[in-house]
Amino acid sequence: MQTVCLIGKPNVGKSTIFNRLIKEKKSIIMDTPGVTRDRIYGTVNYKGKSFHLIDTGGITLENSAFGKEVLMQASLAIDEADVILFVVDGLTDIDNEDKMVQGLLHKSNKKVIVVVNKIDNSKREENIYNFYELGFETVIGVSGEHNIGFDKLLDMIVKDIPEEEPREDENLKFCLVGRPNVGKSSLINALLNEDRLIVSNEAGTTRDAVDTKFRYNGEEYTVIDTAGMRKKGKIYEHIEKYSFLRSLKTIDRSDVCVLVIDANEGIIEHDKHIASYVIEAGKALVIAVNKWDTINDPNEDLKLWKQKMEIEFKFVPYAKVVFVSAKTKKRLGDLMPEIIKAYENHTKEIPTSLLNDVVLEAVSMHQPPSYKGKRLKIYFTHQTSSRPPKFTFEVNNKKLVHFSYERYLENEIRKSFDLEGTPIILQFNNKND
Repeated sequence: MQTVCLIGKPNVGKSTIFNRLIKEKKSIIMDTPGVTRDRIYGTVNYKGKSFHLIDTGGITLENSAFGKEVLMQASLAIDEADVILFVVDGLTDIDNEDKMVQGLLHKSNKKVIVVVNKIDNSKREENIYNFYELGFETVIGVSGEHNIGFDKLLDMIVKDIPEEEPREDENLKFCLVGRPNVGKSSLINALLNEDRLIVSNEAGTTRDAVDTKFRYNGEEYTVIDTAGMRKKGKIYEHIEKYSFLRSLKTIDRSDVCVLVIDANEGIIEHDKHIASYVIEAGKALVIAVNKWDTINDPNEDLKLWKQKMEIEFKFVPYAKVVFVSAKTKKRLGDLMPEIIKAYENHTKEIPTSLLNDVVLEAVSMHQPPSYKGKRLKIYFTHQTSSRPPKFTFEVNNKKLVHFSYERYLENEIRKSFDLEGTPIILQFNNKND
């Protein structure tokens, strides 16, 4: 997917526009328990096309450490973006801070759309023409507060985004994602060294990513390695919140994602953020705790780590956890079988008759709760897609589906069919619609 970023001085309404655009996102899990959402990133789906969206802090002339940090982060976002939304305040004239942003964007040679915010009536529409002075071809007026002009803006954004191309090959693609220095590349090198059958190295569509094809037990697989962040002086200290942008692009191209965690550093919130993006992308997930060779008492610590993983990653109870060492290759043999199993479950198709038997039994064992004298009735269930498996329920009234009962149905389906490693989607449709 392409990347779009919002750039502008403070208080022009970037975050409001971000929130308007992000509403188009169709996440598998809208509210993920246990994960603090970082609203700086999002994915927007519009008319069958998708793109990553980045929000940034306001760029200011203020000569402070904070101002310099924001400028560095914005520069990184500009560098990563395919399209830039230059947000300006439609109620004010162009000032020196706007001109500062203008200079940055002209140097970038990227596609720029000037978004004139706070245009909420016909009298203010005349203000739009003042901003052609910035020297960019496309200028669009919107109102983030009143939700005006966003269809036109989205049409302009996706106009040059190509339709998704079919995959040329159907072999399993997996990637390793995680924070810098957790040992992603070392794990890949250990895997390839063990197999000793590298077929080819080719540049991937994600910048700084390499697709490596190899054979394992006679089958061909592709592993995607990312080079991580480029170190630009002191920027590295301030950009952790941007450090997995390239990982997002790699996730899009993968069937299975292996989240790598450093056994020395333990679990931090950033690890859970990355896991949540794997879920939202609808990809299968395996968690690898690397550097297990550095643990003093592996047998005792294994119990503690398993308990800790259950608590910290309770929002992905289906993800298998493996404990490995890229350095010594201890337990490395556990990783590929779990990746393959997660992929098989991710692409699994369940017969309709068996699925309906399971749902019927689940309902008979535990009736849906009633609401204002009405009770949910499930007439028919069938699997409507895979990657990940999606199950559609024909019901009397989908508004009667309580979150807790939806979770109950998911648990019952998982008990009956091996779906370890993959998220699943439950969709409810009214029978008469």
